[in-house]
Amino acid sequence: MRAIWKGALTFGLVNVPVKVYSATEDHDVSLHQVHSADGGRIRYQRICEIDGEVVPYADIDKAYDDGERTVILTKEDLDSLPAEKSREIDVVEFVPSEQVDLLTLDRAYYLEPDSVSPKAYVLLRKTLEQTDRTAIVRFSLRQKTRLAALRVRGDVLVLQTLLWADEVREAAFPALDESVRISAKELELSASLVESFASDFDPSEFVDEYQEELRTLIDAKIEKGDALDTSETFADHEKEDTGGEVIDLMEALRASVERSRAAREGGADAPASAPPKTDRGSGKTPAKKTAAKKPAAKKAAKAS
Repeated sequence: MRAIWKGALTFGLVNVPVKVYSATEDHDVSLHQVHSADGGRIRYQRICEIDGEVVPYADIDKAYDDGERTVILTKEDLDSLPAEKSREIDVVEFVPSEQVDLLTLDRAYYLEPDSVSPKAYVLLRKTLEQTDRTAIVRFSLRQKTRLAALRVRGDVLVLQTLLWADEVREAAFPALDESVRISAKELELSASLVESFASDFDPSEFVDEYQEELRTLIDAKIEKGDALDTSETFADHEKEDTGGEVIDLMEALRASVERSRAAREGGADAPASAPPKTDRGSGKTPAKKTAAKKPAAKKAAKAS
């Protein structure tokens, strides 16, 4: 992991130097849009609605629109605001852990001690554990002031940003105001049903089946030769476009598409063998799930 921020936890006269790391990551397979005819990447341009011109990023300002008026905020305007550049995570108060509403929890970060001796870090961790308290802190990250909960997870201090009070909606549903009678028998049966599903929660027992099957499908297409060379699916934007370059690229794309079609129809030699499918980042052959588990993936894995 790579630290995204360095600073110090401060409460009273105690100062705890720390490094901050993102505690979570997105496991979704990254997909992008392409032209169905040739596999070329779809790119988006910033176009002004008034003159229809493509606007360079350097010429773009931010604006606030209330529906009737638009207020343009230049870079100079934003730079004039008091910037939050403090490298301190200030403890505001210690509260009972059960008072932190789970609905307000947002992004999580690990804190690593960043000093010769981790004594102050361990002292704070043990204090939070012993008192069953959560520290409410304020700090600045990416030019935004954040409110966060500091708590313990195993041997690590975890900083979890909190939504501000006005960012949490009230649940005002008329149906909840109606008087509903629940009999003792209904409650007993419901409790019995809950008990039949009772278990200790183990997150590792649950997997994102859609993402696993999507990766299986992608690997099956690669093994089958139903793929284009990545270098042939986008133009080199750093080079000046010329007629010859565009023609060469289109010819390469057409040739790739024809070769792929011919391979599927058995009318030409298949492309060079694709690398064996592997688990993302592990370098090992997937063992958890195979294409045979779902009809769609199984069909895609068979050669025509």
